[in-house]
Amino acid sequence: MEFVEPDDEPKPYRQPPLPDDRLWRHPSEIGPKRPSARRQLWVVGVASAVAASLLSTGLAVVAGSLLDAGGGSRPADTAGVLPTPMFVGAGADVVSIADRVRPTIVQLKVERSRSGSGSGVIFRSDGHILTNAHVVEGAHEVTVVLATGRQVPGRVIGSDADSDTAVVKIEGGPFPFADLGSATNLKVGQEAIAMGSPLGLSGGPSVTVGVVSALHRGVTTRTGRTLVDMVQTDAPIAPGSSGGALLDAGGRVIGITTAMAMTDAGAEGFGFANPIDAARSAAEQLITTGRVVTVWLGVEGDDLDGPTAQSLNVDGGAMIQRVKADSPAERAGLAARDVIVGVNGKPVTSMGMLAMSVRAHRPGEVCTLDVVRDNQHHGMKVTVAERPAGS
Repeated sequence: MEFVEPDDEPKPYRQPPLPDDRLWRHPSEIGPKRPSARRQLWVVGVASAVAASLLSTGLAVVAGSLLDAGGGSRPADTAGVLPTPMFVGAGADVVSIADRVRPTIVQLKVERSRSGSGSGVIFRSDGHILTNAHVVEGAHEVTVVLATGRQVPGRVIGSDADSDTAVVKIEGGPFPFADLGSATNLKVGQEAIAMGSPLGLSGGPSVTVGVVSALHRGVTTRTGRTLVDMVQTDAPIAPGSSGGALLDAGGRVIGITTAMAMTDAGAEGFGFANPIDAARSAAEQLITTGRVVTVWLGVEGDDLDGPTAQSLNVDGGAMIQRVKADSPAERAGLAARDVIVGVNGKPVTSMGMLAMSVRAHRPGEVCTLDVVRDNQHHGMKVTVAERPAGS
């Protein structure tokens, strides 16, 4: 399986891939849809996504207020409150949601060595736009196309490759802005609505509907980078939609669309979104300080496999394969083969969930890990630190 960057202008023809001796491919290597006797499944990587083993290379953390002093990312009377996502049973009124949210979705025309387009979400009334880092990577000019069709120049405020998050600013306003929710309490099967500007088409954003197909997905790109804790959805995500919004049934943004799965026969009908909690954290830091502060736990590992989880009598966990020297994990006494099954009393069933749990901490804060070692549970305190350069 391979992920395709859904952010490039469509081409009339692309060179078919050469005989394959590797798993991951760049979107430029994907040829036209064609029949295949052996339907090979692969995922095309999204550039500048989360680095391999997010826990070893750094985790985005919240720095400063999540509120917008110049307009806010949510109304003042709900400031600081993360709403519980609505579920399928709530009966999403997609027409009303589309009418309300479409004005906040923009198309980004990016000029660089190879021109392309992507999407973005206005999340502040003063014109701050949330998108993917790979959408604006290498850009020397960005034009923002509003839902009305009006084109205005955009300025890249900052970009962070590790979290695949970027912020673009347009002048003027006040602009309509999206209501940012939370991915913390998402449930598999709840309704999901995707909005973006696919294929560089004019006429405003597109709307597709599906469900949250899976949570805490971890997938690796052809460049070796790993997307961790992704929200999987079957709401169709087409090229050009990267940086768009994934919404819950209440019209709140729960993710920023990042990648879609492909086979040699074409798109496989499901895509992935970066949880809004991590994207918002990175965006606020880029606006406030110009960079994303990351914390360093200093471990590499994998999801605990089923048989091992059964033998340990746990629902899952994060199995440590390697502890880096002079890291917070080493100082806390963590070791290879330790299994982390909880953080601060909340269960952890995968490396992705561990990543999301640690993102809530700032450098210097202490978190308590529930660690299984030699079939015994141990409470271990770890003081997370800012990631050293080059780690």
